[in-house]
Amino acid sequence: MPANNESTAATEGTHSWELWVLLVWHGPLGASVDPVAVLALDRAPDAPTPSCIAWVPLTYDAATPWRERLDGPITPEQVERWSREDGTCTAVAADVPGEALDLPHAAEIVLDVLLGESIPALTAASRH
Repeated sequence: MPANNESTAATEGTHSWELWVLLVWHGPLGASVDPVAVLALDRAPDAPTPSCIAWVPLTYDAATPWRERLDGPITPEQVERWSREDGTCTAVAADVPGEALDLPHAAEIVLDVLLGESIPALTAASRH
């Protein structure tokens, strides 16, 4: 059973969280499809953790454009604008996992899915 109201809200799907997969350009595929991080936002005005980022390991250089963009406060409006961009970087909305206990846990769950599914697929595609 969840220990606090935030966890209860997360498991019931009545939270104010948003999750975004941050993508960068993948040369061999010619599109922004390489995931470098998961950005988690909480739109609640009194959120204990308004945002957090779970970075994909070993993508430090590739993630430089995102690290520069994320240097400072992050607003939902910025992220929505980034999601409409079609260039070197883009953000794609992800579903909030119902089993997440808090915002950082939600980001980690989505990152685990990326590491288990998307990254091996992209690696295989770049070899062709």
